Amino acid sequence: MSEGFPNDRPGVMIVLAVDTCLFACSAAVVEDGVTRASRIEPMSRGHQERLAPLVAEVMAQAGIAFDSLDRVGVTVGPGSFTGLRVGLAFAKGLSAALDIPAVGVGSLEALARPHQGRVIAALDAKRGQVYLQGFADGVAVSAPDVLALETAAARVAELAPDVLVGTGAALLAEVRPSAKVIGIDHTDPAAVAAVAAARPPSPPRPLYLRAPDAKLPGGRDPS
Repeated sequence: MSEGFPNDRPGVMIVLAVDTCLFACSAAVVEDGVTRASRIEPMSRGHQERLAPLVAEVMAQAGIAFDSLDRVGVTVGPGSFTGLRVGLAFAKGLSAALDIPAVGVGSLEALARPHQGRVIAALDAKRGQVYLQGFADGVAVSAPDVLALETAAARVAELAPDVLVGTGAALLAEVRPSAKVIGIDHTDPAAVAAVAAARPPSPPRPLYLRAPDAKLPGGRDPS
């Protein structure tokens, strides 16, 4: 699989990024850090039906052919079990068809990417839990984790963030009153592209921090 620049301009990196993990279906085309086209459509279901047409529209808007892409970035979770599988399947299929790398990006990392300073990305995991990860100037200072609210509050107090971002931000805001709270429920696909462009290619895998609620016959977890 090519890890270089298959487009006709050596040294130029063109990334298609997709996200279906959270409450939107989104895609962006980013060329050397410049967003050529981006679309974010809020939704809690229906990602599978919408993703391919959305990507086609974004590629057309960007004026870039699929065979000019250098890699595909895709969010791998935490988030909706069904949603993240939609994005992963699409990215892997496109990667194989175009013979370009697919790169996995954590949804918490993508949420934190646009913000500077000390940032905690937190997603409401329900059942009294949050998915949480801390960053300092874009560098992870903790691993992604699923924590009880009390434990998450202690983590916030320890890391003393300047920014709390994500659907779980409001749940932790009182611990750090000085922090800016951004209760966004989706990532910016351009941020996904930025992380994917900078990361060494490796096969994307889903990031499951908690066992799925759904069970197959016999009590087995879906895989």
